[in-house]
Amino acid sequence: MVTWEQVYNFLGIKDFIYFISSPTIQEMLFPIKLIFILFTLFFLGAVIYFMIVSTWMKHHFLEDASEFFSWQAYGLKQIADRWKKIKKRLDSGVESEYKLAIIEGDDFLSEVLDERGFEGKSFEDLISSAGVGLLANTDEIFQAHKVRNSIVYEPDFSINQEEAKRILSIFETAVKSVGL
Repeated sequence: MVTWEQVYNFLGIKDFIYFISSPTIQEMLFPIKLIFILFTLFFLGAVIYFMIVSTWMKHHFLEDASEFFSWQAYGLKQIADRWKKIKKRLDSGVESEYKLAIIEGDDFLSEVLDERGFEGKSFEDLISSAGVGLLANTDEIFQAHKVRNSIVYEPDFSINQEEAKRILSIFETAVKSVGL
């Protein structure tokens, strides 16, 4: 039976270890060790510096921390806050605010679809690329977008609060289904 000591002796590993660990070799390797230690410290410092300066790392760290502490997907609070501002326009009792809320809701849905990577030159293209699988109410969204276009292009277009709420709820449902 062959022992490990015999293998070490046969391969010369034992002699090599004794040679490398000898004081004379260690004394000769000392400048090289110092150079490697300096290179290591330099590159470690560079990595730390670029991690501090980089916004990518901050963004991902803050995103993860936000999700962890809030127990909800990152950006969901911003979506909810923006919808509160849009819905607040409906409480004013002024028709121009209703119209503005619908326009903002339509624009917000378009922004969310664009941020999520859906492609299209027009609103209709964005909705079509999102597809029926993601947006269950595409027909309602197209009808709501037609109302938005009527508001923008027809100066005499009139809308009441209940209709504005209905249209805004269509946009809100779509944003929530895409935003999560």
